[in-house]
Amino acid sequence: MRIVRLANFVTTHSGGLRTALRNLGEGYQRAGHEAVLIVPGRERSDKMTSQGRVITLPSAPLPRTGGYRVMTSRRELTKLLDELEPDRLEVSDRTSLRWTGGWARQRGVGSMMVSHESLAGLLGVWGVPKRDAVADKFNLRTAEFFDQIICTTSFAAAEFRRLGVPNLTEVPLGVDLDEFHPDRADEAVRARYARPGELLVVFCSRLSGQKRPELAVDTIGVLRNDKVPAVLAVAGDGTRRAALAYRAARLPVRFAGHIADRSAVAALLASADVVLAPGPVETFGLAALEALACGTPVVVNETSALPEVVGVAGVAVPGTAEAFADGVRRLMERPEPERRAAARARAEHFGWPQAVDGFLRAHGALPDVALVGRPRPTAVLRPAVPRPAGPAEAATGWFG
Repeated sequence: MRIVRLANFVTTHSGGLRTALRNLGEGYQRAGHEAVLIVPGRERSDKMTSQGRVITLPSAPLPRTGGYRVMTSRRELTKLLDELEPDRLEVSDRTSLRWTGGWARQRGVGSMMVSHESLAGLLGVWGVPKRDAVADKFNLRTAEFFDQIICTTSFAAAEFRRLGVPNLTEVPLGVDLDEFHPDRADEAVRARYARPGELLVVFCSRLSGQKRPELAVDTIGVLRNDKVPAVLAVAGDGTRRAALAYRAARLPVRFAGHIADRSAVAALLASADVVLAPGPVETFGLAALEALACGTPVVVNETSALPEVVGVAGVAVPGTAEAFADGVRRLMERPEPERRAAARARAEHFGWPQAVDGFLRAHGALPDVALVGRPRPTAVLRPAVPRPAGPAEAATGWFG
């Protein structure tokens, strides 16, 4: 099958989504399918990569988003999709690309929307009143546009499940268990951020409001006030960078910036004592799972999906600096071999082969069926939520 994937809000710094797209595309290719990814960028390009064909469309940047770009030309994207003639459409954007579900239905193409965030949670972070009612209305409409809604955790699926959405499937994402491994620990990397006897804490994420990076900085402040010799390494960049530097002026916080080399990220995570994941609306948390794969336990925000991801290999706490500091202490009370072994064992439940298999099953394209060199099959639609006929697919508003 030819599986065409669409994603807005992808930058060189958008680690989680970019990692998921790459690994899924590579898995589709290995299974004998043809993967095509369309993303926004500075200029047009069309390349063959390990994850299949990657097409970049020139797109304008969104102000104050840390470099995010959005494909806004429906005419251009419609023309490209018509030329590609996909058998399946996979969309990783529930807002600006929702209209493509209507395009797929009109042309008899099976469609899937991957929910990478909790809409109700994001609306809460943005201070939108009556967020649940707004999210419910939008989520119902999204489920009507697509044949399949994919969520990566029960947390992410909850806002669809409470609506009784029938075309909902849960498929956890994965982690590269070879690239992210306890053996990546490096004393030279550790020495770059912490002196002997200090506790190395790591925050690895985009520096944006929804990730709550200031909570990681404040946690170090609480620990230092309690005479715990903790230092923080911040791996990531974003709109909150300058504000965080000001906030951390009197604290031992080192900003590593965005680390593009995945092996360097693995070395930092494996060399840390503990990783913090304070984001309150994370629906999976690939960075936290990568830390576990490196044998490093994680303190997570109890309001996110991460408690179900980290399990007993981490600690879930309320979203305050005092609670996160207490979580760090609790983890450090466990013998090091025990806490590191538990982290790695938990990560081994999440592999990319299982994730790819789950996505392909949802597409109706089992990974052991190679179609290279065979006639492309006619798409077979699964029934979605019934909806009245109307001009929704042709709507030109931001949300489709």
